Amino acid sequence: MAFGITNPGIILANASPVKQTLASNYIDFTAQGTAGWAQQYLPDLYEAEVERYGDRTVAGFLKATGSEMPMSSDQVIWTEQGRLHLSYSGTVATAATESVITGLTAHAIRAGQTVVIAQGSNVFKAYVTNASSADQITVKSYTGAFAAAACTLFVYGSEFKKGTVGMSGAVKPDFVSLTNKPIILKDHYEISGSDASQIGWVEVAGENGQTGYLWYIKAEGDTRTRFEDYMEMAMVEAETVTNTSLSDDANEGITGSQGLFEAIEDRGHIATDVFVSADPKDDLASFDEILIKLDKQGAIEENMLFLNRDQALGLDDMLAAQNGHYASGGASWGVFNNSEDMALNLGFSGFRRGSYDFYKTDWKYLNDGSTRGLIGGVKGVLVPAGTSSVYDQILGKNLKRPFLHVRYRASQADDRRMKSWITGSVGGASTSSLDAMEVHYLSERCLIVQGANNFMLFK
Repeated sequence: MAFGITNPGIILANASPVKQTLASNYIDFTAQGTAGWAQQYLPDLYEAEVERYGDRTVAGFLKATGSEMPMSSDQVIWTEQGRLHLSYSGTVATAATESVITGLTAHAIRAGQTVVIAQGSNVFKAYVTNASSADQITVKSYTGAFAAAACTLFVYGSEFKKGTVGMSGAVKPDFVSLTNKPIILKDHYEISGSDASQIGWVEVAGENGQTGYLWYIKAEGDTRTRFEDYMEMAMVEAETVTNTSLSDDANEGITGSQGLFEAIEDRGHIATDVFVSADPKDDLASFDEILIKLDKQGAIEENMLFLNRDQALGLDDMLAAQNGHYASGGASWGVFNNSEDMALNLGFSGFRRGSYDFYKTDWKYLNDGSTRGLIGGVKGVLVPAGTSSVYDQILGKNLKRPFLHVRYRASQADDRRMKSWITGSVGGASTSSLDAMEVHYLSERCLIVQGANNFMLFK
């Protein structure tokens, strides 16, 4: 058998009678265009990754509006005060100067008290002659006759004859007991040992400050940043379970939690179509309706407005429209400081209307194209600044806390505010024979919205 050499494909250099560049002389990692790396000219390589989305994290809202506090229970319970004065809605039964008002479920009005009764534009002062029934009272008008129609009323005082006994019965303070439960959030990142030890040709940078040519560093950093965003987004978007099929045997323990949007829709106020008038001057009247609503609640002087782009610009236009020069086509509401570099400031960061101060800022979560900016629906929120005084039933005392704050599970044995740990046999871990690095993330938390009657959701 004659001697020979087979498989000539292992030869890396090909002889050619003509001077030319051949693809077989180059290592073609990936085709760029038609020539790929099989070209005779060295490409100009930009090593750094282009950060075309800027700072991609959407967290920061809760850090600006509240705080985080530890808890050691599966449930948070707090009590909020009721109204001080008595007011009701009911129906006048008979058109006369004396009538029964029905529909006053579990009222606390007592005989001898005096009430203001409103029926549309007609307002009457009346004396309560009988209040023994749990859902109705008998009243006599001081002046005119009632109509047999719906009414609203409130107690403004009392009146007794000389030499009579005192007021019968007592009014017990009213309160609302509220609760929320924490949810457990988890995430996971994994990379094999081979990939963890492989150098890349792209220099990466991430929101957490990670840099270098190891791609897994960026991938792990992005996973961590995404999870930190989830910790805030879950507090904003969380819903309590009402669908019983979600908490069946297969999903037992999935209870949900009350997030910011649900709390405002349940106990706060909804404002629609604000700052959308064709003439921005007309928006001031609708904004004043918000002030009237705040007057009826806690009347908290300082409030924060977290808005999306459309609402923020609409608010700027509303404020600018109050300037007389603006109305005639000018724009005299800038900041110039008499410098040669004259700059026109077309935005407002705060303003005062009536007895209220408002501070405006953009909420990135509502603008980002991969979060609420993708689907819309919510245009902003009004959040009261400062603290509220509530009775904590677990601690058994009154506490002052921010209206908006996060409670996370923690004890001397374990802090579950934001946990991360590594398993496997790569990256410093030696916990198993798995040739990979697994990074685990966990948090257990819930959002507490106290005094939600002072919050407003813009839709």
